[in-house]
Amino acid sequence: MSSIDRRGFFKSTGTAVAALSAASYSRVKGANERINVGVIGLRGRGQSHIQAYTENAEAEVAALVDIDQAVLERAVATTRKLQSRKPAEYSDFRKMLEDKSIDAVSIATPNHWHALMTIMACQAGKDVYVEKPACHNIFEGRKMIEAARKYKRMVQVGMQSRSIQHKIKAVELLRGGVIGEIYQAKGMCFKRRKSIGDMSPTQAPAGVEYDLWTGPAPKADFQENRFHYNWHWYWAYGNGDIGNQGVHEMDIARWGLGKQELPPVAFSSGGHFIYDDDQETPNTQQAIFDYGDSQLAFEVRGILTGGEAGMQHGSNTIGNIFLGSEGYMTVDLNGFRTYLGEEHELGPSMFFAEERRWANAPHFANFLKAVKSRKHTDLHADIAEGYLSAALCHLANISYRTKQRLEFDPKTEKFTNSSDANKLLTREYREPFVVPNEV
Repeated sequence: MSSIDRRGFFKSTGTAVAALSAASYSRVKGANERINVGVIGLRGRGQSHIQAYTENAEAEVAALVDIDQAVLERAVATTRKLQSRKPAEYSDFRKMLEDKSIDAVSIATPNHWHALMTIMACQAGKDVYVEKPACHNIFEGRKMIEAARKYKRMVQVGMQSRSIQHKIKAVELLRGGVIGEIYQAKGMCFKRRKSIGDMSPTQAPAGVEYDLWTGPAPKADFQENRFHYNWHWYWAYGNGDIGNQGVHEMDIARWGLGKQELPPVAFSSGGHFIYDDDQETPNTQQAIFDYGDSQLAFEVRGILTGGEAGMQHGSNTIGNIFLGSEGYMTVDLNGFRTYLGEEHELGPSMFFAEERRWANAPHFANFLKAVKSRKHTDLHADIAEGYLSAALCHLANISYRTKQRLEFDPKTEKFTNSSDANKLLTREYREPFVVPNEV
């Protein structure tokens, strides 16, 4: 662990960073000034963050943070090749937050760190790009919104679909009534996931600050198959595939339905089938959210499966189906199609013949635009939007874990029929890594 006195640094459940004064850091960047960004978490998505910022003339990667020294060193070398400036390097993100020259932080850590890092960055006067899902639980999401508004920070969630043109157009058409009145939106995450195996605890690799990686989660011995990426399949760190790949499609489903609130009824069922391994989260899951006038349905399949509505790509089907009174629409990475009337005639569509990849650049560019404008309404995936979509994933997982059909009050954001479910709205935080009640 870092030599920093953690308890001192996190005095008053993390609000000590606010003493650095958000106002002292809060400056609007000039039109010709580059935005200095610190990237936290440098494997996987963190590499995409580095690439997006170094390719954008509005930004420069000024600092890199990772708890794995080998990963950090590789990322520093790569970044140095991509831009003229060598970034500062840290193993502890808290030290980076002290740097007044850093304007924004970009968080690509495991889910269990998203909220606390975002809140502390806001308190330190930094704008934030945080990967999906926005939060690890419902309580955290609300605290993130409060911090963003209190400290007047731009907080963008990494739900790139909000910046992809064909998905924007699809939602515009849905709003315009292209398929009539929508009665159901269905999101699909049929993504092949193989067994993570059965492993025993070992020593953490040399150069890894594992206690800091664990952060707010319960203390546990290092175990290889719950470290790099496979943390997604453990409740302490991740949210299963519904909160991993699935939250993208959950967001599109909610966006297309036009829902800006959480539903009064949620139910989810499924299981971890076929594999006898250490995974805790389901590899097969169905969820229904009842809004009264319409439904949002979601399905996760991690084992071998067929596709749906002609959207299968290899072994995966990742996309959305919108069902309306006059037809239906399919949306995926490669475009959208509408099918109208009793004969399912092809209607307005936008489809690309070649296989496409996630378009990262527009979403990061949108974030940088808002950092300069100082208007959170410029963000395509403001924290308030990111929270609602993540919260749907959390509602599904809470229903799955409690094995109950849950009744929910969208105003109080509490369950009205289950004390066990209410306990899962938050979690026990490991001192001193506590998400505060007051940000």
